[in-house]
Amino acid sequence: MNVIAEFVKKSRREAGLTQEEFAMRSGLGLRFVRELEQGKDSVRMDKVNVALAMFGMEAVPGRKDDR
Repeated sequence: MNVIAEFVKKSRREAGLTQEEFAMRSGLGLRFVRELEQGKDSVRMDKVNVALAMFGMEAVPGRKDDR
């Protein structure tokens, strides 16, 4: 699983939200939330940033080696 997937899943659980509740509050689709948390490689970055914004974070460009 990738770092963003782990972060979103952990943060959502710590907030006491189900995937369905998170999807509704963020305005994202449930399918997208599930795919994001599973670490799917082909998710849209604009939607990833919507999810991360729920926790005061955003994805920014960086080298792949900087994990």
